Order: sequence, then structure tokens, then C-alpha cells
Amino acid sequence: MIVRPRYHWFRLLFVWRGSVVPRILSRLLLVLAISVLASLSAPWWLSHHAQSSLNIYIFTLLGVSLAIFLGFRNSASYDRFWEARKLWGALLIAGRELSGKSLALAPAAPQTPRLIDGICAFIYALKGHLRQDDVSAHLQRLLPAEVCQRVLAGRNPPALIAAWLQQLLASMRSDGHLNDWQWQVLDKNMDILVEVQGGCERISNTPIPFTYRVLLNRTVTIYCMLLPIGLTTSIGWVTPLIAVFIAYTFLALDTLGDELEEPFGKEGNDLPLAAMSHNIEASLRDIQGVAMTVSAPGSDGIYLH
Repeated sequence: MIVRPRYHWFRLLFVWRGSVVPRILSRLLLVLAISVLASLSAPWWLSHHAQSSLNIYIFTLLGVSLAIFLGFRNSASYDRFWEARKLWGALLIAGRELSGKSLALAPAAPQTPRLIDGICAFIYALKGHLRQDDVSAHLQRLLPAEVCQRVLAGRNPPALIAAWLQQLLASMRSDGHLNDWQWQVLDKNMDILVEVQGGCERISNTPIPFTYRVLLNRTVTIYCMLLPIGLTTSIGWVTPLIAVFIAYTFLALDTLGDELEEPFGKEGNDLPLAAMSHNIEASLRDIQGVAMTVSAPGSDGIYLH
């Protein structure tokens, strides 16, 4: 994810990294080429086919309709992005509460440090599960060897870690470190961790319907390719500039919707899960009063401060 200070509007005009321009540049160049050809051939075309030229008002009506559809699609994509961010915020809150309460209610229990390590492992495992990343190094340093081996061999590592954490809480209860009321308090926070994982998997495994994406992509592309032909009969040699600008707007909105639709990916505008995981562990270590054993990731996407 791109993290930048608030730039002046003039500097924002020239920002390259983090924008969607690299992904749509080839299509913009194609629109520019069509615009130049349309402008060069316009005099000949109008002299021989004046009655069959495309009317600019047709593109105006199509553009308004297309903008509305893109707006709905981007709203749906941003809802997915924001829900994912709220779920990871809930993960941070539940981790803090579970760590703080376990330290307050059972400070002498031998399971308490392992419980906090397990919460950190759950967070890294969830990040790896959503991104198909290799997080075995984190799991090996945070989990007991036998638990780590079983988790790495499983199909759903965060679910296996959550089950192991629930077993830890049950052992703390059976050993007398927690009474029934205290166990219920901690178990509610464990339920939140499991619910967060389910919510993240729902977003990751249920994309916006493919046919809807295909429809918008085709419509936007064809509209942008035909637009120069309609503009050249009205504005002449200014067509390349205006056509490319309009195409940039529509193509960028379509591409941005694609990026926001998958908030757990590795695009520049996706959630910075590596940095968020590290920050959550750092927060839990502060509560525990233990120094971090790993440094912050150098980047998760691009980080500029």
C-alpha cells in the first residue's frame, strides 16, 4: 500500500508510483494513435461520408451512463476494501484485549506467554493464508515445534492455530489459573479472532461476479476506442488531447475498481498486511513488556514517508 504525505496539488499531477497509469498506459497510447489517425482522416471522411459520421451527442449519453455504472462498481469495491480494513482493526483490538486480560487474570500461568505468541502467529498465518505467502519463518519462531509442524501441514493454518489457542485457554481453566467467568471473558475474544478470519475469507473467496467485470471492461474499452472518431468531427486537432484525457478517466476508474476489489493483494493500493501484522505484534509485545525479536518489513508494496 502507498503511504505518502499530503502533496501539493501540482506535485500530484506528476505522481507515477501508486497511480494506475502504468497499468493503462498501453491502452492510452492506443487511444492516442486512434485519435491521431481520426484527426488526419477526418477531412477526407467528411467530404465523402458526411452523413454517416458519428454524432458526439451519442458519446455524451453513453459516457454519462458508463460513469454511473463505474461509480456503482467502485463503490462496491471500496466497500470490500473498507470492510477488510475494519476486520483487521477488529483483529488488533481482540489481540490487545486477549493479551491484556490473560496477563491480568493469569500472570503466573505458563500458558500465558504461549497464548500471546500464538495470537501473533495467528495474525501472520492469516496474512499468509489470504495472500498465499510463505510465513513459516514467523510460525517457527512463535509456535512450539510440534504445533508448528501440524499447522504447516494443514490446509488452513490460522484455523489450526485458533483451535490450539482455544485448547490453551481450556488448559488454563482446567489447571485452575482461570475460573469459569474469566475463561468466558477470554473465550469471547477468541471468538472475535475466528470471526475476523471468516470475514476475511468471505471477501477473498467471493469476488465481484466475473461477468460484471467483463461487461464493464469491454464497454469502457470500446467506448474509449470509438470516442476519438466522434470527437474529431467536432473539435478537430484537439481530439488527441481530449480523447486521451477522457479515456484516462474511464480506464483509471475501471482499473482502480479492480485493485480495490481484492484488498488482500499486493497491488500498490491494497492493504499493507505485512506492516499491519508487524504493528499488531509490536503492540502485543508492548503489553507483554517484551522487546520485538524481528524488525519491521522493509516494504509491503511501497512505503514512502
